[in-house]
Amino acid sequence: MTLMHRPLSQPWLVFVAGCVMFAGECQLSAQLTESDWPQFRGWGGAGVSASRGLPLSWSATENVVWKTALPGPGASSPIVVGDKIFLTCYSGYNNPRQERGEPEQLRLHVVCLHRESGQILWNTEVAPKLPEQPSIRENHGYASSTPVSDGERVYVFFGKTGVFAFDLRGKELWRADVGSGLNGWGSAASPILFGDLVIVNASVESQSLVALDKMSGRDVWRVKDIREAWNTPVVVPLKDGRHEIVLGKLQQVVGVDPVTGGELWHCANDITWYIAPSVVVQDGIVWSIGGRSGVAAVAVRAGGRGDVTSTHRLWTSHKGSNVTSPLIHEGHLYWMHENLGIAYCAEGDTGKLVYEERLPRAGQVYASPVLADGKLYYVARIGRTFVLAAGPRFQLLATNDLDDSSTFNASPAVTGRRLLLRSDRYLYCLGSE
Repeated sequence: MTLMHRPLSQPWLVFVAGCVMFAGECQLSAQLTESDWPQFRGWGGAGVSASRGLPLSWSATENVVWKTALPGPGASSPIVVGDKIFLTCYSGYNNPRQERGEPEQLRLHVVCLHRESGQILWNTEVAPKLPEQPSIRENHGYASSTPVSDGERVYVFFGKTGVFAFDLRGKELWRADVGSGLNGWGSAASPILFGDLVIVNASVESQSLVALDKMSGRDVWRVKDIREAWNTPVVVPLKDGRHEIVLGKLQQVVGVDPVTGGELWHCANDITWYIAPSVVVQDGIVWSIGGRSGVAAVAVRAGGRGDVTSTHRLWTSHKGSNVTSPLIHEGHLYWMHENLGIAYCAEGDTGKLVYEERLPRAGQVYASPVLADGKLYYVARIGRTFVLAAGPRFQLLATNDLDDSSTFNASPAVTGRRLLLRSDRYLYCLGSE
């Protein structure tokens, strides 16, 4: 581990409140509230909720408020806007539980469910642009990107098929092309919002970070040379009121001006492979993890200019994850290794490991964790959820199974006192009330 010690100032308030404070980051509709979960990993992409009273334990028969069969598989996570839940699916081709089918039978779905009952309110189908990938590794499928909403519209990304805007009743408002590239791992990064822009990491499709006008879908700017990047960008608010868009790519973490699309800074991450986990941010510090060997994590202070490797890089570490994104809480960084079943906690300002604990029978873990009510929720691909205390002392509070043969790739979502878990077959709503 290489350490360069630079002290952090006081952490932000709970990130939900922080996103409300930095309203310029999101320019959200007044229809959205703190209890919503409007994008991948919730407010600000932090994976943190201020909700309390979430269930500690559940099973196939305990604390399941409802369970809804979905029109098809997918790895995208659910989002919540008011009394509605939105997610994406695909059907007709390469469903791991059905006959292979023909490419012409592939359909993409944007699905809206009622938050209280789980009833499917509408299911809008989108015809894909063909040819698509004849197969995608590990059955990640054709619906891996989580939607984002401003409370008035829902924006979704279907890789080479494009970016779409829908109203809350499922009517398509516009569609935009961000590139035609394909990859054996499929497409994964989720769209985010900044002001009047929909921002999409189209690394697979065009090696670009793309900003679209959210009312019309027209191009506003594009940043080139975004290579080997499967992660969702994050908007970083700075103390002086400015904002940056930050994401990881091959060998670098980069900061981009969200207004012009100009690169503001870049920092060597010393990670030699692609970057799938999204960055997390607190108090102007960005943490990025990725890779399978060698350096696997880096911390960098945002707000610099040019090459900031020697001035703003705080530390690097050989402990990381190649899939799951981390979260930051009270000065500590938490994440789980995608293959080893090991949960980590490290000091955010130094990278020093606080604990490194293997969880029993975890298998692979592709979902990113969420934190709510002082608890960390880690969901394994087999559907087993590990609930840990959110603190620097390792404490496994519960291990929960749904007795479901589905594959769970999606990250959880929090809505009020409930937890949403999505598999390739079902959406579960879990709650103790």
